[in-house]
Amino acid sequence: MNFEFATATKIIFGCDTARQVPKIASLLGKRALVLLGPKMIGANIITTEQNWDFLQYEVVDGEPSLPILEQIVQTARKNRIDVIISVGGGSVIDMGKAVSGLAANLGEIRDYLEIVGKNHPLLEKPIPFIAIPTTAGTGAEVTRNAVINDADKKVKVSLRSPFLYPAAAVVDPVLTFSMPAEVTAATGLDALTQVLEPFVSVKANMMTDLFCQEGLTRIGRSLVMAYKNGNDQESREDMCWGSLLGGLALANSGLGVVHGFAGPIGGMFNAPHGAICAALLPYATRMNISALQKRMPDHPALERYRQAGKYLLGRNVTDGSELIEGLLTLNSTLQIRPLREWGINKTDIKDIAEKAQNASSMKGNPIILEMNELGQILRDAW
Repeated sequence: MNFEFATATKIIFGCDTARQVPKIASLLGKRALVLLGPKMIGANIITTEQNWDFLQYEVVDGEPSLPILEQIVQTARKNRIDVIISVGGGSVIDMGKAVSGLAANLGEIRDYLEIVGKNHPLLEKPIPFIAIPTTAGTGAEVTRNAVINDADKKVKVSLRSPFLYPAAAVVDPVLTFSMPAEVTAATGLDALTQVLEPFVSVKANMMTDLFCQEGLTRIGRSLVMAYKNGNDQESREDMCWGSLLGGLALANSGLGVVHGFAGPIGGMFNAPHGAICAALLPYATRMNISALQKRMPDHPALERYRQAGKYLLGRNVTDGSELIEGLLTLNSTLQIRPLREWGINKTDIKDIAEKAQNASSMKGNPIILEMNELGQILRDAW
């Protein structure tokens, strides 16, 4: 019954809510730095406020890299930016979070990074940050970490701090209407992963359970429709809602083996985060259930998997095997590409598995998986 819960200061959800951004931002500052995704979806929402002094900076694809992050941090400091706005996918939002925190704190970027740095805490309050997602997948608009790509060490690491929660998260489903089908599929399965893994996490609590149950239901009924018809408003709303719920859940209950793999793979290969999660999800779920049945047959996560199948599939199920079949069917319907199509070779499996064992996301997995089990997940998804 004891738990803590934290999230963004303000969440605004609904179609056309992005129009409120100028007013929200004007209450936070007058000199804005705007970060945009490469397609600049929704960029017009930042130009309607005539009283702003703002700089516009286009962000390239992929998670924030150290050189680009350093460049934007220096831009923010030099221009005395007092509000930062990200309009884009999870990478653009993570960039905004990282810049908001690092621009307000002195020292080198690596001083504040885990694994590859000194992991120092942020001591100064970040620049106010507004997150506006244009995909329905990462839930980054309500999380307190930013994923950073260290290309030199071929690893993705996180900048983490309770200070990094956005001052405002504005989730406007209209901004997702133009997402291509392949991106809808990959980000949608990332969102699904982020309501499934926290639901079976060792850190799950009553509040995040509610989010996960609702998220599984919404995503289960709408992901395929959003994939087939990107202009279907109801399915896009459901996916944005499910993605937001996943962000709320993972920020407070953690993740699991899928995201344990996603970090190392994303650092080693040029593969989108959502695509990695999508390829791994059915096989990671199958291995978790199998390992639990063999070594911990009374573990409550087995019942959790059954319940997850009920919420996702919209019907009563007898055990986790029906969830696995449902996930495999989803991957087939959404034409999810296997890991080998992202340049991963079977000779990479051992290295990936070893790195995944030490990933922070693994701490939430319902059971500690052995090296041979981790390797089998990769081989199945290959």
